[in-house]
Amino acid sequence: MADPWLTIIGLGEDGPEALSPASREALAAATAIFGGPRHLSLVGAGERGQPWPIPFDPTPVLAHRGAPAVVLASGDPFWFGAGGSLMARLSPGEWISHPAPSTFQLAANRLGWRLEETLTLGLHAAPFARLRPVLGKGIRAICTVRDGAAVGEITEWLSDNGHPNARLTVLERLGGPHERIRPITGEPPQDIAAPVALAIEGHDPGLPQASGLPDDLFQHDGQLTKRPVRALTLSALAPRPGETLWDIGAGSGSIGIEWLLAGGARVEALEADPTRAARARLNVESFGLSHRHRLHEARAPEGLSTLPTPDAVFIGGGASDALLTHLWTLIPPGTRLVMNAVTLETEALVLDWSARHGGHLLKVELSETAPIGRKRGWKAALPILQWSTTR
Repeated sequence: MADPWLTIIGLGEDGPEALSPASREALAAATAIFGGPRHLSLVGAGERGQPWPIPFDPTPVLAHRGAPAVVLASGDPFWFGAGGSLMARLSPGEWISHPAPSTFQLAANRLGWRLEETLTLGLHAAPFARLRPVLGKGIRAICTVRDGAAVGEITEWLSDNGHPNARLTVLERLGGPHERIRPITGEPPQDIAAPVALAIEGHDPGLPQASGLPDDLFQHDGQLTKRPVRALTLSALAPRPGETLWDIGAGSGSIGIEWLLAGGARVEALEADPTRAARARLNVESFGLSHRHRLHEARAPEGLSTLPTPDAVFIGGGASDALLTHLWTLIPPGTRLVMNAVTLETEALVLDWSARHGGHLLKVELSETAPIGRKRGWKAALPILQWSTTR
């Protein structure tokens, strides 16, 4: 590595006494030291200290490029820390990092939890809904949270979102002389000191892991790919890690949400109706997936030109020959395409395109029980013709 101008130092609650000689040398040589007020106080940064701007912005650090500078972070700078936020603006030879034990490591060691079997989440600057897709019975999670007030907020969130029986332990100022660990029974204590971690043991069922979640988990106006058809659609889309889906005609957003829950990396969704777009965004937020789902209020094909290249495309509404023709020239070979046809006109379009380009056709005809007077009978849903193919 070339001589780096920036040193990223992981700092624990035990202060500078626990730092390595290399970290001490970097601190002594730095013309500027960046960190939170607590970090700067722990090392006695004095006039060289520069607190992070709120909201967080690495620009002040980059302004010192070429001069020796230090960034202080809690524990491991690359485990929900400042290190990852800086990397997009730095070249490999510009920096070096000296980590300390992370909050997650310290918490697992205090609790006796196997870290490889424990979820770790940074909720100090992220919505609590990130827990929704992953928390369930028997699941353990260690979460960093903003402050003591946030412990009460997350406790209320858990109770309101299907986890009233979660067992909680609050861990404060781990690794230092003021370390404190307390189980929460009832109302959280009011004297919780930062930095704070919350350990959660799930005792209530979480979300099902199979595709085809219950319809009532989504807000919708009736324009929703129903549960069994959604499961078949996700099977055809076949999400894989690292892949991006174009969800065209997103409606409630259910297909995109389940794509992400099933392992897909990102969703680029199009929904022209502002009311439905707003509803879809709320659904995405409720599942804690907003950081991986981007919804555009636009029609296809006009709204497709600026989107990143997809690995799969789902057409949930507004299909036309013009749209399919545009897509066929726009998406690269190997892209999976799935389309569900309900109307006779769209079915004719699917039959024509499948005859020309191949793929697989599946006719879905479903019936559910419905009351007939004091008895029951079968009520048929509209049949759906599903076309799945690879460009």
